[in-house]
Amino acid sequence: MRVRISGCLCLLAAFTTSSPAQNGEMAAAVNGPVLTGNIHVDLFGTTSLSAGVLTQEQGEVPLTPDKKSPWLAAGMSLLIPGSGEFYAESYWKSAAFFAVGVAAWTVAYTQNQKGDDQTESFEAYAREHWDVSQYAQWTIDNIGSLNASVEPSEFTVFDPANNVNWSELNRLERAIGGWYSHTLPAFGEQQYYELIGKYQQYYQGWADANPSLTTYDAVTNRLDAGGTQFTYYSAERGKANDFYTTSSTAVTVAVVTHVLSSVDAAWSASSYNKQIEAGFGFEKALDGPIFVSYPAFQVSIGF
Repeated sequence: MRVRISGCLCLLAAFTTSSPAQNGEMAAAVNGPVLTGNIHVDLFGTTSLSAGVLTQEQGEVPLTPDKKSPWLAAGMSLLIPGSGEFYAESYWKSAAFFAVGVAAWTVAYTQNQKGDDQTESFEAYAREHWDVSQYAQWTIDNIGSLNASVEPSEFTVFDPANNVNWSELNRLERAIGGWYSHTLPAFGEQQYYELIGKYQQYYQGWADANPSLTTYDAVTNRLDAGGTQFTYYSAERGKANDFYTTSSTAVTVAVVTHVLSSVDAAWSASSYNKQIEAGFGFEKALDGPIFVSYPAFQVSIGF
């Protein structure tokens, strides 16, 4: 629904013409004013003022400077949620989108930092308590229980300096098979730190491991009982993953907030432009012999 309102701001000038029948008014002008008590008549010599119709020819000029650009509003909110709504003068929504955006990015950052700190912590724990040489030596010593068909002498797992030959260790792991389902990634890699606290085959590399446990079931039962460095490390690594998961979720929320705010800002700007349209101009109105020129305004309100 749209309502149009017109009105007069002020009268600028009045021009009168006289006829022989109006010599009394001319005489009054010569002899002095004759006051009637009616301000309108006394000032302008009229008894009524007819409302005119504002037309384009009479100088109607739309008031467009206050219109909002939907594209600009969308771009602003895409960068900073709520800024486009603020530009479109939708202040409550601006505050809401801005608050959600700030909260989401804050959670994403803090949780990611906690994940990094937790990662440093459990990696330091692994470097202190898990030994690849211990794991490799136990594997060679118990090859008969792991896979009797494998001949350990075919693998040079330790070099002359007694350092682990990583590629030979991986070749041995693949040859054993069974519950040796993975090959140990290079030291320091993300997968290295993940696997040593995830799969039973790496239990024997931990400082508190029981060397007499030589089967998958025996190791699994021990780990299920808890209280081992393996299970403690696994839980600590899980905490880091939880922090990163929360951070990732918060990033998703933040991105969605940017997009939704952008769409809403464009809509808010368009709604703002439709809500009020104004124009102004000069109008001349004829009331008998009187022409009155005055600024007129008209406001169109949509709802």
